[in-house]
Amino acid sequence: MIYLLARVLQPVFSPANLFRYITFRAALAAGFAILILMLFGRPVVRMINRLALGEEIYEELPERHRKKTGTPSMGGVLIVSAIIISLLLFADLTNPYVLCSLVILVGMGILGFADDYVKLRKHKRGIKKRWKFLAQAVLALGVSLYLYFFPESQTLRSATNVLFLKNYVIQLGLFYVLLSGFVIVASGNAVNFADGLDGLAIGLLAIVAGAYAVLAYAGGNVKIADYLNVLYVAKAGEMAVVSASVVGAGLGFLWFNTHPASIFMGDTGALPLGALMGFIAVVVKQEILLAIIGGVFVLEVVSVILQVIWFHASKGKKRLFKMTPLHHHFELKGWAESKIVVRFWIWGILFALAGLATLKVR
Repeated sequence: MIYLLARVLQPVFSPANLFRYITFRAALAAGFAILILMLFGRPVVRMINRLALGEEIYEELPERHRKKTGTPSMGGVLIVSAIIISLLLFADLTNPYVLCSLVILVGMGILGFADDYVKLRKHKRGIKKRWKFLAQAVLALGVSLYLYFFPESQTLRSATNVLFLKNYVIQLGLFYVLLSGFVIVASGNAVNFADGLDGLAIGLLAIVAGAYAVLAYAGGNVKIADYLNVLYVAKAGEMAVVSASVVGAGLGFLWFNTHPASIFMGDTGALPLGALMGFIAVVVKQEILLAIIGGVFVLEVVSVILQVIWFHASKGKKRLFKMTPLHHHFELKGWAESKIVVRFWIWGILFALAGLATLKVR
């Protein structure tokens, strides 16, 4: 809204010209998201406590998690709200990618909220997995179909960048709809896997979002895109504002989510934020790169898959890891929770830097 108002005021009020710059609005979106979390975080924690919406800890989790029983959950409401408000204020609301981002945040946020509510009030396993997956798939494919049939560029609607190869682009045709839908759903669930220690998932999300803010700005700028030999996607630069708002909201939430956490984000935050990062990767045509930049999330998911395969291959006699997802393995090895989180953040930064470095390794 402020961006659109600034466009109207620009001819008569020259400082409004600042809002033309994506970098300026991205910084404002990030700062405002942090401010919202800092102002409303504590009241929200108290309100959730009054509503008795405390986390129930699964029996199979490490013993040290027992003391977290009753910690307020569903903090994702606060994160998602901060991002939405920041986008409404500082993003270009005429940009179709911004509107799709809002749809994903609201749609996945409602699904995550419903799942958390069922966990806390009815059944601790939440909504049945098949119905939860179906809802995610419908929303993700709906957005993917929109991007395919109403593209900003006909030549780019089914194209994606290829790692390490200069000026080489793959055209996937209608199959691209399935790829983008898969990326959105997989990203949401990968974040969900990593959301098991105080500050772990939201810190990693902020790192990934920061990397994609750079990629979105580069891919949406014709000169930078040409210099880096990546696809130029008109209007994709606005995703830098979206990514920056995620960084801001993530850092603000860390104030309350670092060990010992005052609140957990739950599926209410993990699903929409993960799906949003997948969507941003689709928009800027860097879907494949997400597997590198979000490498820690990938490791968390792969650890679960390998554990299941190994367990069944040994006919239930052996486990590859002490426990999965991977962060629980290190817990059972005796690592302190804060040490695991910080070391995973360090790995997250390294993966993000490695992903960004591939832009010149072509």
